[in-house]
Amino acid sequence: MLQVSFIRENFDQAVLGLRKRNLNDAEALLKQAIELDDDRKSIQLQRDQLQAESNSISKSIGQLMKSGQIAEAEKVKSRTSEIKLQVKELEVSYTEKELQLTQLLYTLPNIPHESVPAGKSADDNEIVLSHGAIPVLNVDEKLAHWDLIKKYDIIDFELGVKISGAGFPVYKGKGARLQRALINFFLDEALQAGYVEIQPPILVNEDSGYGTGQLPDKEGQMYFATEDNLYLIPTAEVPITNIYRNEIVQEEQLPIRNVGYTPCFRREAGSWGAHVRGLNRLHQFDKVEIVHISHPDKSYEALEEMSAYVQGLLKKLGLPYRVLRLCGGDMGFTSALTYDMEVFSAAQERWLEVSSVSNFEAFQANRLKLRFRDESKKMNLAHTLNGSALALPRIVAAILENNQQAAGIKMPEVLVPYLGFEWIQ
Repeated sequence: MLQVSFIRENFDQAVLGLRKRNLNDAEALLKQAIELDDDRKSIQLQRDQLQAESNSISKSIGQLMKSGQIAEAEKVKSRTSEIKLQVKELEVSYTEKELQLTQLLYTLPNIPHESVPAGKSADDNEIVLSHGAIPVLNVDEKLAHWDLIKKYDIIDFELGVKISGAGFPVYKGKGARLQRALINFFLDEALQAGYVEIQPPILVNEDSGYGTGQLPDKEGQMYFATEDNLYLIPTAEVPITNIYRNEIVQEEQLPIRNVGYTPCFRREAGSWGAHVRGLNRLHQFDKVEIVHISHPDKSYEALEEMSAYVQGLLKKLGLPYRVLRLCGGDMGFTSALTYDMEVFSAAQERWLEVSSVSNFEAFQANRLKLRFRDESKKMNLAHTLNGSALALPRIVAAILENNQQAAGIKMPEVLVPYLGFEWIQ
């Protein structure tokens, strides 16, 4: 959530930033936020003045009573009754203005970092770097992963439909073992890199959804348990980051670096076509997530570190990849800067997004009330970051497609100790 103080002090920058996101009425909305804040402060001032007057009258009543001026004291008491009524009315007005301001701020996305390109869609994203050669498959007929999983009987979509519905695959045999191997590999790599593992709940309350910005922006994409008012998580970012909601950390504790594996749930309905076929888009999938709580001065250094870490995983898996800097029109609601990592799928002959690494600056921390105390004991909002390290479905798709041979599918060497086998045959 944007801070009104930031909007006031950086109004032109905020307008230009939100226009990068194609928010054409940015100026009017930001002015409205300032006006609501002005109204709120004006009401607060009136309330404080009346309360000060009431305190002063209370003292005078005591003095009048002591001096025997009973009639005068009773007369002054009637003024205190008037003040109480006025204060009550002002408190109602204050609450209304504060609610209007909060609701408006909840609808405003984060202001993009100056390096974020303007643009309307994924077509306008910038390629930052590419790594690895596009694989040339040595097979008579290259098969997409949805054909390979049938051929080797390792994932069953039809069984998932029977049990739950479309987008809920059943992994079995070597397919299930590949899932488990990837999860353990990603977690072990994160632990070696200094992350602290967290195993969080996969159901969260409404406060948690608002804290990290999934609510109200993505309410329609989240599964909701109505009777208990709980949401199934779309990513481990939500419960892990909310560990620090309403917390004050010491500066020397920063950076805080956590990692967690969870299943993830997204209601988003995919359109028909090869780009959402098979493992390309699911309603339930597994993901390992990394979360940073950073000092504001070091959050972009942390972002580059996280990007390099995710790239290191892709290199170890032997997958060709590229890194994109997302444009304003393709960036997430809460992000100030996002890098997407995409791997090349040899059979589909297209790039598949497997990770997003984002710096939210103080946007989430302001919602979370996540602060740190610096050396001078001053309170500051921390910066939050998170990244997929990694999401499994498209990683599995690329591993299956890129490593297919006439003899079967050769597994990446780094996974063999976790798998206990080298080939899917």
